Amino acid sequence: MDIKNKVAIVTGGASGLGRATAEVLAQQGAKVAIFDLNDERGQQAVAEIGADKAAFFAVDVTSDQSVEQAVDAVVNHFGGVHLCVNCAGICPAARTLSRDGEPMPLSGFSTAININLVGSFNVARVAAAAMANNEPSGEAGERGVIINTASVAAYEGQIGQTAYAASKGGIVGLTLPMARDLAPLGIRVMAIAPGIMGTPMIKAMPEKVQDALVANIQFPKRLGLPAEDFAGLVVHIAENAYLNGETIRLDGGIRMGPK
Repeated sequence: MDIKNKVAIVTGGASGLGRATAEVLAQQGAKVAIFDLNDERGQQAVAEIGADKAAFFAVDVTSDQSVEQAVDAVVNHFGGVHLCVNCAGICPAARTLSRDGEPMPLSGFSTAININLVGSFNVARVAAAAMANNEPSGEAGERGVIINTASVAAYEGQIGQTAYAASKGGIVGLTLPMARDLAPLGIRVMAIAPGIMGTPMIKAMPEKVQDALVANIQFPKRLGLPAEDFAGLVVHIAENAYLNGETIRLDGGIRMGPK
C-alpha cells in the first residue's frame, strides 16, 4: 500500500509509540486520525503534526459506541480509512498472589484484557468495516491494513505480568484468524511485538534501570527507537503487501528470563 494520501487511524496516538507512529505516517504523506482519551495531549499532537495532516478524536477503545462514532467521524473528515494501527494499551504489574498471599483483584486482570485485547479488536473490527468500502488499490488489490501491537511479554512474560502477558498473547493469537477473515476483502492483518522501547516512560527511569534493561538485548545494545524502529516497521508493513497474518518481534534479539 502506498501510504501517501491514505488515511490512518492510530490509537494511543497522543503519546509513546502511538505518537511516534502518527508523526512518521504524517511525514510519509498520510492523513492521521489520532484516537486517545487524553484531550490535551491529543490536541498538542495535532498542533505539532499539523492540522492539515492530523485530527484528534476522543475515543474510549473499550466502548463499541465510542469507536463506531469515531470511525464514522474519520470517514466524514478524511474520506475513508486505509490503515489502522492499534497502540493504545496499559502495562499493569501485579502478582497472582501478593507477598501477603492476597489474590490479585480480578478487576485488574479484566481491565488489562479489556483495554489491550478487547480494545484492539474493537477498533480493528470497525476499521475493517470502513476499509471494506475502499476501492482495491495496488498490484495486490488491497483495501486496507490493520496492525496491532503485541509485546515480547506475549512469549516471555515476567513475574507480575500475568494480565499484561495474557492480553498481548491474545493479540498474537487473533492475528492469523483475523487475517483469514479479512483476506477475501483485500485487508491484511499484522502484529508487532516490541521489546524494550525508548518511550518517554522508559526514558524517565533512572539510568541504571535503563542500563539493566539494555543488558538483556543482544544487538544493537540500545533501547528500541519509537520512530525509527517501531513506526518504521509500521510503514514497511503497510508498504509490503506480502506481509500478512504474522507477528514480528521487534526486540534486538532479547529473550527475557524470569525476574
